[in-house]
Amino acid sequence: MIKIGWFSSGRGEGSRGLLRFIQNRIESGNLEAKIEFVFSNRSRGEFAGSDQFFDMVSQMGLPLFTLSSKTHRNAYSGPTGFSRQSYDEEVVRLLRDNTPDICVLAGYMLILSGFMCDKFPFLNLHPALPDGPVGTWQEVIWDLIANKATSTGAMMHLATTDVDRGPLVSYCTTSIVGPVFSHGWSEVEHADLKHMQETVGEELALFKQIREAEYLLEPYLIYETLRALANRQIIISDGCVTNKSDLTVPICLDSAIAASLDVDSD
Repeated sequence: MIKIGWFSSGRGEGSRGLLRFIQNRIESGNLEAKIEFVFSNRSRGEFAGSDQFFDMVSQMGLPLFTLSSKTHRNAYSGPTGFSRQSYDEEVVRLLRDNTPDICVLAGYMLILSGFMCDKFPFLNLHPALPDGPVGTWQEVIWDLIANKATSTGAMMHLATTDVDRGPLVSYCTTSIVGPVFSHGWSEVEHADLKHMQETVGEELALFKQIREAEYLLEPYLIYETLRALANRQIIISDGCVTNKSDLTVPICLDSAIAASLDVDSD
């Protein structure tokens, strides 16, 4: 059984859904793991969304730790450039009695300092393939459209100070062409994409379709990655990632995810 530290800002339904998804699979016995604690960089009363997240965590009976990054930032008076590390040092003190095997960044809206990355191994979800675009999920989708990509996916990697480029752990793929996407692609084929970004924006049909395709896979990628860790199919030690055969990773989890989707659709 692996012990998980769950880091989330708890902004909205997406954050609640990811935690609920993983906890349900732990309770059903499909994932040999325990969420040792949930941490948020928001405090109760700051935002309605995070308050709902905290309520859900309490209902699940999971230990909850909070420390407002906003309050810390406003009160910080130390050397310029050290505010992030100063905050992370406070977080580590708060969590000092916990010993997670792995931490998951699930809607955690802060970039970790090198200090924090050295204290815990963090899994981060990035909504692109290992050789795909970097940036926010919105930037990734616009990049896919601009480059007429035929597939996309998501990957899990170890968080480092090199944002979205830490050691790779796992990934999954999905097609973004074919009958379902044909109308969306035809709509942008001869269009001024910059103009469409400024006028239609995220309401663009193709943009929404690509996001939906990615969004469907993301909780399953987190789940199957944690399962691979629990089963020792993936081994993370001292910032390095290997698999049972001592070969380099990332491992493709398409087959495992497809099997889980089939089970859930029955």
